[in-house]
Amino acid sequence: MRRFACSVAFFAALAGAGAASAEPARGELEQAVRTSQAAIGRTVGDWQFTDHRGRALTAADLRGKPWVASFIYTGCFQVCPATTQFLRSAVKSARDALGPGRFRVVSIGFNQPFDTPEALAAFARQQGIADDDWIFVAPRAGDVEMILAQFGLTVKATPAGFDHLIQATVVDAENRIYRQVYGDAFELPMFIGPLKELLSGQAAQVVNLENIWLKVKLYCTVYDPTSGRYKFNYSLFVELFAGITFLGGLLWFLLRQLRRQNRAAPSG
Repeated sequence: MRRFACSVAFFAALAGAGAASAEPARGELEQAVRTSQAAIGRTVGDWQFTDHRGRALTAADLRGKPWVASFIYTGCFQVCPATTQFLRSAVKSARDALGPGRFRVVSIGFNQPFDTPEALAAFARQQGIADDDWIFVAPRAGDVEMILAQFGLTVKATPAGFDHLIQATVVDAENRIYRQVYGDAFELPMFIGPLKELLSGQAAQVVNLENIWLKVKLYCTVYDPTSGRYKFNYSLFVELFAGITFLGGLLWFLLRQLRRQNRAAPSG
């Protein structure tokens, strides 16, 4: 079952308010989810960013492999750090299952001008993230509202900070929004599954030895609910290999029989 989550203040308003105020809060949450889902299929605009190392990049620079967008603000001392830590754990599991370097993670600081590259670098250090395929980026202040709208993220300013839907957005290699994953914690298949689908589709586009092996590896990597982890299922690999061997042997037998029939056929 999918879990939806917002900031602590938003949940408190929903869970602890009286009947009269709980309905509007629930309605806001449902509308936020609808807005988020409507973003699926959109192509991410060529927004300009500065990353936490001070390097300039655009959304176009992210093309070529899937990536995951996560929205944070560095002044958040509770929800954003906890969410980032859970995402860090999910990313590690995804890398273990799918292989290193297969996808990127982009944490976008939306509270501009305060989420500077320096503030984002400090946030990354505090979360213990030192990963070449995980970047923290600061958009231009004038672009923030349009970026949030494009990703379908509803953000509401409050005296304590911001209330917003907690979502990780899976983007494909062509910068199209592919899936939204919700919550401060979620089941791994909800996160790894879409990445696996995208990588499998990429591998099918170009036929070479590396992609054939990647396709086999992705096919045989399955989720084990008892351990809560993905693992390589050798039995599927054996079955796949046996099936290919059987079909190859059958084809060889048919070709051999066809050649024999051609030799035995009377000439003239």
